[in-house]
Amino acid sequence: MRKELAGVPKQAYDFFKSKTPIRSGNARRKTRLQGSVIKADYPYAQRLDKGWSDQAPNGMSEPTIDFIRDEVEDIVGN
Repeated sequence: MRKELAGVPKQAYDFFKSKTPIRSGNARRKTRLQGSVIKADYPYAQRLDKGWSDQAPNGMSEPTIDFIRDEVEDIVGN
């Protein structure tokens, strides 16, 4: 179970990046995983996360939180 849980941050990062809108590719390029923390290192990250782009009307954080919750529930068995 620990090994599976240890993989969740990378899976969440991949999911978050897949939800990040892409126009020039800057936002996806500047999104990084540092330890278990996803860093969106660009000035308009908050706007995108609040649904500013039609490509991500729900932002990236909330869908990623739901993804993490589902993954952990699957692993833990709830």
